Amino acid sequence: MDKRHFLKFAGAGLALSPALSVAANASSSADASGTASMPSLSSLKPLTENAKPINLAERKARIENAQSLMKAQGIAAILIEPGAAMDYFSGIQWWRSERLTALIIPQKGDIAVVTPFFEKPSVLESLKVGDDVRVWQEHESPFDVVADILKSRGVTSGKLGVENSVRYFVVNGVSNAMPSLDIVPAEPITRGCRMYKTAAELTLMHKANEVTLAAYDVVFKHLKLGMTQAEVKALMHKAQQQLGGSNTWCLALFNDASAYPHGTNAKQVIQQGSVVLLDSGCSVHGYQSDISRTLVFGKPSQKVTDVWNTVREGQNVAFDAAKVGTAAGKVDDAVRAYYVTQGYDKDYALPGLSHRTGHGIGMEGHESVNFVRGETAPLKKGMCFSNEPGLYIPGEFGVRLEDCLYMTDKGPRYFTEPPASLEEPLGRLVPLAS
Repeated sequence: MDKRHFLKFAGAGLALSPALSVAANASSSADASGTASMPSLSSLKPLTENAKPINLAERKARIENAQSLMKAQGIAAILIEPGAAMDYFSGIQWWRSERLTALIIPQKGDIAVVTPFFEKPSVLESLKVGDDVRVWQEHESPFDVVADILKSRGVTSGKLGVENSVRYFVVNGVSNAMPSLDIVPAEPITRGCRMYKTAAELTLMHKANEVTLAAYDVVFKHLKLGMTQAEVKALMHKAQQQLGGSNTWCLALFNDASAYPHGTNAKQVIQQGSVVLLDSGCSVHGYQSDISRTLVFGKPSQKVTDVWNTVREGQNVAFDAAKVGTAAGKVDDAVRAYYVTQGYDKDYALPGLSHRTGHGIGMEGHESVNFVRGETAPLKKGMCFSNEPGLYIPGEFGVRLEDCLYMTDKGPRYFTEPPASLEEPLGRLVPLAS
């Protein structure tokens, strides 16, 4: 089979093992028009049917944790706009518009929601905890409703926490409605809760990573000469969706475009010897995956092989440096120190590693804390990160390998284990720690 050894999936519970080396097959690479055709993926079955969303008890525990942190920080209440934090605490999946919908969590008492009158039925569809939903009409100020909610919880002065993403008109409106309040950052509360994942959250992230890795296996099987970036991205989207992922996304970077971490507008196609860098993920019940793989279509050059091996060792260095209690920035420092021994710059210059070694991940693809220079937050159980110490050579190619890990009380553990070699570029799913 000329190194084309692909996985066979026996079912949703099957752990993945190292797979293939991509070999070019020019005779079957494209249809008569020279464009790769989209394969049927109808045989793929969802891997997520048994995945359980976050339950009511866990959401109540989150609110209690937030209130405990508020008490410790001396914060009377927090106000949250639509987004991941609102979903995290309440289950409400909404969007931001010029009409305010907000979640209020007081230090004492029940949570409350403020929303436009005509949006209340829709908001209630996703609300998972609490029943105090107060409305405002089009001619009324939503900030008067916010003030009423706070006063009903005994909050007339003190500190009101808002996240740094809360829009100015919201902060200004609340300040005018309740000038006795001191607006302060809510991140010590929201980040203090969301940064440390529970077993239920890790299970959903593990499932999302399983979906994405299984989709990579499908895509690797169908890479052909002449395929465009758009075609590979569409195939990755379709595979993840068929396997049960939602909110799928994909970057497909070929040839010299792979030297730019987030790509360029230049169109690229797969050729003999092309470097193919894919970065992709999905969501399962609101929790994210993020996996990058770099392979070569055909025979790799020695330079590509050497750089790939250096990046792979960089992942090992990062993993080994991620010890409980260590400052997160030390992981980035360790990788850059290793890269210096391989002839690369200790900073962010190119050729080299121009971005952080990794980012936090959970309900959002990028969350605090990061593996980046100067980050002093200590690594603790439940924290989750990407491990992606890429190397980029402008005008030639780039290599990025990315696998996400989570911290246990004994140290880091991967959701997906990095690939063994450029000849076996898939990797495998790792069982969750018990």
